[in-house]
Amino acid sequence: MTSKIDGVLQFHRVALGLRAARQELLASNIANADTPNYKAKDIDFAGALQGALGSGAAKLPVAATAPRHLGGTSGETVLGVPVMYRMPAQASADGNTVEMDVERAQFADNALRYEAGVRFVSDEIKSVLIAIQG
Repeated sequence: MTSKIDGVLQFHRVALGLRAARQELLASNIANADTPNYKAKDIDFAGALQGALGSGAAKLPVAATAPRHLGGTSGETVLGVPVMYRMPAQASADGNTVEMDVERAQFADNALRYEAGVRFVSDEIKSVLIAIQG
């Protein structure tokens, strides 16, 4: 029984974990809006979710033709998801790529989707409890 309940909630657990990690990245961007040469960061949420749930297509390994080739894991990751840099619409004089309007919009959108995910989990738990009691 536990595995069935866990299976029902696995998607939401993974999605909420990724949303929380993305929220931290976006908050970091906002906090560093005045830091010279700071590069705004984000993750590809849809790709990360597909990868975390194992529904992504199988990837071919890169052929290492020399022993000094890197394995590809040296970059920054959040929960195993590669962090990408946001390209600004307008460059700033100090090299900072944080655009506050974009970051605030992304932050609010992510927070709203996180809240929706929490409500979905709550509804799932209520329906499981009704099924157990009924």
